[in-house]
Amino acid sequence: MPAARRAALAVIAGVAAAVLAASLAAGAGTPAPGAAPAGSVSDAAGASAARVVFTEQERARILQYAPLGPLPADPTNALADDPRAAALGQRLFFEARLSPGSFSCASCHVPPHAFTDGKPVSEAIAKGRRRTPSLLNVAYRRWLFWDGRKDSLWSQALSPIENPVEMGGNRLAVVRLLASDAELRGAYEDLFGALPELDDAARFPPAARPAPFGASGATAMDAIGASSATGATVAIPAAGAIDPLAAAWLAMKDEDRLAVDRAFARVGKALEAYERRLVGRGSPFDRFLAELRAGGDGASLPEPAKRGLRLFVGRANCRVCHSGPELSDGEFHDVGIPPGPGAAVDSGRYGGIDELLADSFNARGPHADAPPSPAADKLRGLRRQPEHWGQFKTPSLRNVAVRPPYMHQGQFASLRDVLKFYSTREGALPPGPAQERLLVPLHLTDEETDDLIAFLESLTDAPLDDALLFRPGDPQTPAHHAP
Repeated sequence: MPAARRAALAVIAGVAAAVLAASLAAGAGTPAPGAAPAGSVSDAAGASAARVVFTEQERARILQYAPLGPLPADPTNALADDPRAAALGQRLFFEARLSPGSFSCASCHVPPHAFTDGKPVSEAIAKGRRRTPSLLNVAYRRWLFWDGRKDSLWSQALSPIENPVEMGGNRLAVVRLLASDAELRGAYEDLFGALPELDDAARFPPAARPAPFGASGATAMDAIGASSATGATVAIPAAGAIDPLAAAWLAMKDEDRLAVDRAFARVGKALEAYERRLVGRGSPFDRFLAELRAGGDGASLPEPAKRGLRLFVGRANCRVCHSGPELSDGEFHDVGIPPGPGAAVDSGRYGGIDELLADSFNARGPHADAPPSPAADKLRGLRRQPEHWGQFKTPSLRNVAVRPPYMHQGQFASLRDVLKFYSTREGALPPGPAQERLLVPLHLTDEETDDLIAFLESLTDAPLDDALLFRPGDPQTPAHHAP
């Protein structure tokens, strides 16, 4: 491995280690990716416990957790699986110049920490109001963000770049960066053709973007009470105030705005091509499934994890929402989680639907490569309803043990805390119009909690190819690993 790459990986690993150490100090108690959960209470209990033999009904339920399978196609991005686009996208993912505050996508999606940041809520230019989701296996997801306000991975990748409390950039500055950097320009134009000619300052100001969704220059979820990572208040225009970036955007001609939008959308499409390669490489649970599917008894999975799996598909009823290959139904639920400390009320899916439908980068918009498509069809009947209030997307449980804290605002520091909430329902909000009625206290014993944790730990994938974990020197050289 070249010395420069080793140095880059060492820096990334150091950041991740510090983040993970803080989480463990807060009680996270989870192993590093690929590590075996040794010395747990469930290990000791399992040594003397009877061997688990699954019933036919249990086996049928377990086998619906099939391997992830081939990546679903994205017809809205013609270059979604082009290795050249992935190489450019990987360079852009680590590119701090997309942000005036020198934040990159990797600042919050830290590669060795399951592409999360280990914080209760995201924190870049300012502190946000929701947890940073993992990007592992993100290409399998039907909706993006906790509130589902994006319907494609390329569109999702654009949002943090312009969000004033995340990266705080703007699309015209991003296109100017591509035009001014010879390597980035060459990689972009090799894929997409010529960039807009930006020399005429009367047509193309130095910086511009549309006013973000919501009235205050930020998305509805982030506009309230944002403060910077240094403690200073972020300059977000008040309601009714003139946003200079939005004013500069409105002063541009329609055809010039369209040209910038097209180039910006292609930045997202390159980022998607990279993120589609962040696919898990198999977990102990996947190996167990393969054994079971071949007619064996899945002897490779430790007995505590098997007991936890039996609870998961049985009495604990976790499979109702955590179903399918991703161990998530991919939909939205109100499970009564109280807000994080000091957090304002969050509308969740209720606000996300309107933002998605108004987004020019959605699957029905002018920048989707193949409209109409099945990706666009799912928007046709989508309408905001009162029951959407306070609903959040069911997270995948793959790699869950290595990405604390948990829930949409990091309300729980450890898996044990999560299971305690579902076991006791202590602190749950009063039932709303759409709160899940199936959720009743489970009254788990300590050993059952240990067994469920052992099962969740078995969902940790082998580490990704390290070629995917750093900023490449050449935006036109693909990383080695392909899913």
